[in-house]
Amino acid sequence: MVLRKHFFTSESVGEGHPDKVCDQISDSVLDEVLRNDKDPERSRVACETYVTMGLLIVGGEITTSAYVDIQKLARKIIRDIGYTHPKYGFDYETCAIVNTINSQSPDIAQGVNVGGAGDQGIMFGYACGETKELMPLPITLAHQLVRRMAEVRRANILKYLGPDCKSQVTVEYDNGKPRRVDSVVLACQHTEDVLDKTGKHMTARARQELVEVIAKPILKHLIDKNTKYYVNQTGKFLVGGPQSDTGMTGRKIIVDTYGGTVQHGGGAFSGKDPTKVDRSAAYMCRYVAKNIVAAGLADKFLVQLSYVIGHAEPLSIFIDTYGTGKISNEKFVSLIRRNFDLTPRGIIKSLNLLLPIYAKTACYGHFGRLGSEFNWEKTDKVAALKKQAARL
Repeated sequence: MVLRKHFFTSESVGEGHPDKVCDQISDSVLDEVLRNDKDPERSRVACETYVTMGLLIVGGEITTSAYVDIQKLARKIIRDIGYTHPKYGFDYETCAIVNTINSQSPDIAQGVNVGGAGDQGIMFGYACGETKELMPLPITLAHQLVRRMAEVRRANILKYLGPDCKSQVTVEYDNGKPRRVDSVVLACQHTEDVLDKTGKHMTARARQELVEVIAKPILKHLIDKNTKYYVNQTGKFLVGGPQSDTGMTGRKIIVDTYGGTVQHGGGAFSGKDPTKVDRSAAYMCRYVAKNIVAAGLADKFLVQLSYVIGHAEPLSIFIDTYGTGKISNEKFVSLIRRNFDLTPRGIIKSLNLLLPIYAKTACYGHFGRLGSEFNWEKTDKVAALKKQAARL
């Protein structure tokens, strides 16, 4: 049953958020391993990063013939994000960096090296017709807002912005279709330049500037006179980044996927090589779902795969079309098995996942992205799916 009218909210966080700092460093370590290992197919990476005030710790299990200078790499990422001055509470030149990486367990390796999954788990993929990217509208808008914040900061359009930021968007739906943006939340780290005389709040002018420069160019026709804006709602956002909050790899899994619109298997992505089905099978699920929706076989499509460590084929395939499917669920499962190789090796090969592409996935979501490196966003199975579905 579809509600006549309802509201749904998704959030995103920018590249300077402590958790995203960690995701970017973990994925950059993975990229360096894949870039420099002579046999990247044998590389095994499970890299975790933790950050707090003045300290960054990189740990996990990595087996590779490549050498990665963790100190140099981490400082470069922190600098590129924008933590280049003590005024932001975290500085790439002065923060301490600790490396606690060791090698992968041989017990895991003996099951993975023969083509089995790197762990047990469940993965979901989803697509819908709400945006041209076939993604839910709330999470798409939330990502666009934090990306816009970064663009404005880097271009010095608003010189008082710091690296840390968050967004949240509430969309009003009517009969299952997105109609308008009901509310917008912008949390933007800033310097003291835009505080009022009390020192406790941003000036009203600066708040309105953030709405005009960041929100309105993104939301455009989706906003109206009743749209509500909440900008740095505590009053000010001077203390941000690792100074204000610890960060860890993999803590923004809903931001990374579909913004809470559908289920999430629980496994994080960043820092994991593609033998870990937490990542690669979630990418395959998105690839499956997007191609089916792009083929016009369903308006909404959810697929779940499950795996067990050391075994190649998925244990189960579950789908849900929310009543929009043009064929039966059983036929959808048959189509999926016929057109998509769901083994870890098959996923890695078909999506070309041994390339150093992962740092680009660490911010602004792993799905709904443009670019040739995001192979799970291709719709190259559409023609075959249409043709075969017509025969079922």
